[in-house]
Amino acid sequence: MLNETDPEYKYAAYIVDLLIEHGFTDCFFVAGGNIMHLLDAARTRLKCTPFIHEASAAIASEYFNEVSRHTSGRRSVVCVTAGPGITNALTGIAGAWLESRSLLIIGGQVKSTDLKKGRVRQAGIQEIDGISLVRGMVKNSIQINKIKKKATLVESLEDAFIDRRGPVFWEFCIDIQGQQVPRLMPRIGSTPRSAPASNNVKRLSRRLARRLARSKRPVLLLGGGVRRDVAAQSLQLLNKSLIPIMTTWNAADRVPFDNPRYFGRPNTWGMRYSNVILQQCDLLIALGSRLGLQQTGFNWESFAPLAHVIHVDIDSNELHRPNPGPRTKIRADANSLLLNLATLVEREHVSDQFQEWSHFCAEVRDALPLSEESNQWSNMYFNPYDFVISLSKCAPKNSVCIPCSSGGAFTVFMQAFQQQREQLIVSNKGLASMGYGLSGSIGAAIAEPHRCIILNEGDGGFAQNLQELGPVRSNSLNIKMFIWANDGYASIRMTQRNYFNGAWIGCDTSTGLGLPDWKSLASAFDIPFITLDPFEPVDGQLLDVFRRKGPEFILIPIDPDQTYFPKISSRVTSDGSMESAPLHQMTPPLSSEVEKKVLRYL
Repeated sequence: MLNETDPEYKYAAYIVDLLIEHGFTDCFFVAGGNIMHLLDAARTRLKCTPFIHEASAAIASEYFNEVSRHTSGRRSVVCVTAGPGITNALTGIAGAWLESRSLLIIGGQVKSTDLKKGRVRQAGIQEIDGISLVRGMVKNSIQINKIKKKATLVESLEDAFIDRRGPVFWEFCIDIQGQQVPRLMPRIGSTPRSAPASNNVKRLSRRLARRLARSKRPVLLLGGGVRRDVAAQSLQLLNKSLIPIMTTWNAADRVPFDNPRYFGRPNTWGMRYSNVILQQCDLLIALGSRLGLQQTGFNWESFAPLAHVIHVDIDSNELHRPNPGPRTKIRADANSLLLNLATLVEREHVSDQFQEWSHFCAEVRDALPLSEESNQWSNMYFNPYDFVISLSKCAPKNSVCIPCSSGGAFTVFMQAFQQQREQLIVSNKGLASMGYGLSGSIGAAIAEPHRCIILNEGDGGFAQNLQELGPVRSNSLNIKMFIWANDGYASIRMTQRNYFNGAWIGCDTSTGLGLPDWKSLASAFDIPFITLDPFEPVDGQLLDVFRRKGPEFILIPIDPDQTYFPKISSRVTSDGSMESAPLHQMTPPLSSEVEKKVLRYL
């Protein structure tokens, strides 16, 4: 143990010790000269995992923190060097910002005496103004160009983990990192801040319960702001109420699929029956969701057209957006409000009038399957919807599912996966960036090393971050990498087919997109490789995969001309703008017979 006069105790060590006091256990990093003192301090204090690229380290940390938020409560920090280290990490910072996820990024910086201070473009080597770069996508940022007061650091740090979560950025000058400080500098000695509880929660809950009692066709929509433990407690109280419950994509794992009150995930790429039911409710209570355009559809004026919409969010800025349309706006902690509301509903038996509505919702769900016959594909390939349904049945009950973040592999997963009670599902749809899946899987695997991590990603997206197979192999992470091999960017190819009559450009190998030989790639990283056979029963093949431990590369042949229905269609208007259909009018249209049955209230 170092003592208070030990000349080796640096400010960097004090910072790492501060992080440990606040629950940090892991450091994801790409080494560099301008972050060297911090990395040296972290080396003996935190579990340190090196990455090939800084964006991957940031994405992995986001997913680590999100998984741990619902399990162990551990935290991770990202350390990157100055200049390109910071610019490379920006994608990960942006993704965490849009998804309201906790993230602490510490970027190196040149000596405090070498800072340009606005006079020139660059003074110190590799100097770039990181504070300006991250502005607009962090909750706060600090340049540490001198010893900071402990209160300043703690307040900044905890800001990432309270209220509406988000990234925090510290830019750390290298000379200040290495500055010697007394071993017994003032410690933290304070309790981390927590989200403020609204004094009006009970009053608001009674108000919502009264409004619920007056409705005939209610829906509860749970967003990512609702914690898993709160959702589980609330479901125990709500299961007898007959109130249909839905989730956003970010809350997909809050309710098990087999819960009789669960009616799926409405979205622009949502489950068709979820969209149809939501559009016919007369009361929609959205808790912990920002109700963004992907949730409401681009034709947001037609979102829940028959409903009184009650929007509960902790961020007043989200509540005061113009879209969706008229709604009751309540700024409150969705978790406290949901628990109180569920208690009132259970106690006051608010359910008798919902029997007809609940029966209708079940009829709609039964009439509109997750895998529709309208899709076309060659029998030499897997039907992706059927594959995801099979994956649901065979996946380990406590697995962590990473459905990448964009493209067909992502949307099909969110439309067809049937989650189990103990499974976690983490994605990043806000930025919708290709290449998130592998990095996110690494973060999840480090957070939960005893669980099976299931990555579901297209070949085009996977290729954008395939260098991170190195950390997968070197850490022997239990990641099952299901790669949808459809020769490139399926969603881009579909857009070019639908809007530009198949004028292909940069969407597959025939138009200049270079993709690796996947078996050779897996061999280069010494990772076991198999290709699933569409002519053999898929369940047996999947069960064999999940019996094995350790990383594995599993190729899923998908028809490059595969169609992806149902979807919300848009058309280009005469002025070049886009016009979208409302949520319930997905393509292909329903037959008149089915439409009459499932659109009773429209």
